[in-house]
Amino acid sequence: MTETVQGSGAGSAERPYDIVLCGATGFVGELTARYLAAHAPADCRWAIAGRNRAKLEKLRERLISVNPACATLPVLRADAADPGSLRALAAGTRVVATTVGPYVWYGEGLVAACADAGTDYADLSGEPEFADRMYLAHDARARETGARILHACGFDSVPHDLGVYFTVQQLPEGIPLRVDGYVRSNAMFSGGTFASAMTAFGRGRQTLRAAKERRLSEPRLVGRRARAPIGAPRRSRETGTWALPLPTIDPQVVARSAAALERYGPDFRYRHYAAVKWLPVAAGGVAAVGAAFGLAQIPAARAWLMSRYTAGSGPDEERRARSWFSVRFVGEGGGRRVFTEVSGGDPGYDETAKILAESVLCLAFDELPRTSGQVTTAAAMGDALLERLVAAGLRFRVAAVRE
Repeated sequence: MTETVQGSGAGSAERPYDIVLCGATGFVGELTARYLAAHAPADCRWAIAGRNRAKLEKLRERLISVNPACATLPVLRADAADPGSLRALAAGTRVVATTVGPYVWYGEGLVAACADAGTDYADLSGEPEFADRMYLAHDARARETGARILHACGFDSVPHDLGVYFTVQQLPEGIPLRVDGYVRSNAMFSGGTFASAMTAFGRGRQTLRAAKERRLSEPRLVGRRARAPIGAPRRSRETGTWALPLPTIDPQVVARSAAALERYGPDFRYRHYAAVKWLPVAAGGVAAVGAAFGLAQIPAARAWLMSRYTAGSGPDEERRARSWFSVRFVGEGGGRRVFTEVSGGDPGYDETAKILAESVLCLAFDELPRTSGQVTTAAAMGDALLERLVAAGLRFRVAAVRE
């Protein structure tokens, strides 16, 4: 029987806050604050935090229109350049959510503070280098204190991680399993997302080095395998689209969930693709990503590209209302083949804010498996977060089953 624990954080009963949201005045930060204002339980003790108190107080005024109780919402100081402010914040709450990126530049201080304080931590980082470096530097300490450190708690990578988790549940147990995921969306990105992507593109050598150091440090699986190889571009008969390999953090997260959970079987493999209907569009997308990657290697070009998108900006409400995403999964094992889908609205902002908010509410209030250290959403929250997201409007469905 799996042991469960409610709430989070060693000594959390004495802490004044259940949840603190850092970076609340940013684009996704404000969307997350609005979601918490509308959906957090009435007895949830939460606060907003950031560098600029005046901006935080203006945000609090805007949140009153969502929930009048926000008139007394606490405003806290948290500055990545001031480790003392981060330690004080982590020591005063049970769970921290942060939207302050690029995380490789601004994120480590808060991870370190939470690991030391036994405070659960969730971010929106899709930066593989950051996740690997945080594992190397802070996983052991978080295990000692009981802190759960979760990266990629937005569109990167929850729909993919929980989508595979949901798909695996439809397949037989104790046998090799294969799952492929196909992502489609019409959404736009914000200045913060673009800055994070360009930062990652420009740090290829550092990313490879961090990944290698992590592989050498992580315990090896005994008697099981969990892999996420990069697939080749191909025509997918299952989805009727061109499948282009997506070199994002998502397959890495899925593989780590598979390594942590025996339900994924003795030999698990996941491949991750962008699904594009038309070949010219697929070719254009590959060319655009290749060009962005190449320009990111030149510091002046990278700085110019990043200046074209203002941090804290993003698509307006009307544009987000027209945005959608769909991730289709094809799972196979033991002669059974299942087709599942996870879908929702605007992935990068509205749904990401919803996912981050529901993740920290889940960490704070739900009965969960007893985990600690750097963990994935599937391993740390599994069914509890899946149920929350379905109740919040994301769709997880089984489209077809073939024996």
